[in-house]
Amino acid sequence: MTSPNTPDIRTGPDNDTVLTVLRLAQRAPSVHNTQPWHWTFDGIRLHLHTDPDRMLPATDPHGRQQVISCGAVLHHARTAFAAHGWHTDTTRMPDPHRPNYLAAIEFRPWPNPPAGVATRAEMIARRRTDRLPLLPPQGWNGLLHSLRKLASPHETTLDVLDKSTRARLAGLSAQAAAARKHDDMYQMELHWWAGHSGVPEGVPRSALVSDAEFARVDVGRVFPSAPHSVRRAELTDQAEVVALGSTGESVPHWLHTGEALSAILLECTTAGLATCAVTHVTELAAGRRAIADLLPHHAVPQAVIRIGTAPSDEPELPPTPRRPLADVLTIRRP
Repeated sequence: MTSPNTPDIRTGPDNDTVLTVLRLAQRAPSVHNTQPWHWTFDGIRLHLHTDPDRMLPATDPHGRQQVISCGAVLHHARTAFAAHGWHTDTTRMPDPHRPNYLAAIEFRPWPNPPAGVATRAEMIARRRTDRLPLLPPQGWNGLLHSLRKLASPHETTLDVLDKSTRARLAGLSAQAAAARKHDDMYQMELHWWAGHSGVPEGVPRSALVSDAEFARVDVGRVFPSAPHSVRRAELTDQAEVVALGSTGESVPHWLHTGEALSAILLECTTAGLATCAVTHVTELAAGRRAIADLLPHHAVPQAVIRIGTAPSDEPELPPTPRRPLADVLTIRRP
């Protein structure tokens, strides 16, 4: 006989658990904080789709970053379900005729998930994107081995862009920004999604940096400027920069990249480090090819991440907004 505290293998988690988990998973990072996903729970299985209304036609015409964002929320959800005692058997791209249908999840009890899962689940609510200059990451050599192990199950490589390539990478970052400077559609999207407050989506003004602060970060996206400030005035960015790479360009590759990105960000947060995904340098195919020339593997660079240490005497960065769960989740009766 099943005890009251034992998950029901016939139905999977109850609605309350699904709501709790997906409310936490909503904290996943996404391009311009568009949160471009939609979940459906039928009482037994959980289904993940892209939200076509949140496509960025100028920034992301092929939906690559949208799918990477959905991969991040998928991994966030699976991590949180594991912390609640559920193993998630995940079928990616379950219907080839429905490209927006990214994953179907079935559940079975998992009373003893691997060490570290519960901690990473706790870090979901604490992770922030830090666009300010950073100190070098503490404990980097030991952490790097762990990060590569976390990326590997997602068919993704993790390479460090060493100091000898930093100037070249900074140049590619500047070139990527210059290539979009006079793209009116791109700039309209950027300003639509960034710099506003009091809305449940987009990059709020509190998460942006001033021109003076951005000048000390050599690899970063040019967002609308925050009001003038000089936080961390004594610092020039000393973060390590890593690239997540895949073996090709397809929806499954992008989805796996997002899952690996989630795992890397949560592990870095667990280690007390600050992170910032730098997506503009890989938006264009030419940028990805140029970054590939800086890497030791013949992988397609899909995401670039700055990893460093924030000064310890600062208050925690405020969380960015998230859409109400009712906007991204449909529960259907079995």
